Amino acid sequence: MRRFQRKLNEIKPEDVSGFIDACAKELAARLLATVIKRTLPGDYSREVEVVAKRDSKNHKKGDKYTKRVNPSGKVGGTLRRGWTAKTHEEAAGGSGRADAKAYAESLTVNHVGDMVVIEIINPVEYASYVEYGHRTRNHTGWVPGKFMMTISVQEIQSIAPDVLENKVRRFLGGYMR
Repeated sequence: MRRFQRKLNEIKPEDVSGFIDACAKELAARLLATVIKRTLPGDYSREVEVVAKRDSKNHKKGDKYTKRVNPSGKVGGTLRRGWTAKTHEEAAGGSGRADAKAYAESLTVNHVGDMVVIEIINPVEYASYVEYGHRTRNHTGWVPGKFMMTISVQEIQSIAPDVLENKVRRFLGGYMR
């Protein structure tokens, strides 16, 4: 017991502070990975009715069928890229980091009282409307929210105790040798 106590006394406060920051960044990386997977890219295609010009495997000449086309040429993914972007323009342009872990490592850890806080912000202007829902354009209906971040936070909160317990075991194990 005394040897165990001596080993615990060898732990430096800066080691504990670094360990706490590493735990916060790991949880942030897991949250980012989860929310990025849950954020679906925009779909700008629509269905149009077309007439077959010649016989094919699926249609005879003159048959009418529906087909999805993207007349605008827009490609989605801005909201998804926004989770690891600093600005809306960076997300829209496609630049920025794709790796959630690398982005989480670059985030600042703030200590507020007893709490450790890392802010994860999606700078895309319409992110909150997709998250929580919004009125329709003509103000007669409601588009329900996707709750990408809300559901991801709940998932991470449920696994956080196990993740932190494993990290604490590994941290203390390094001092018990």
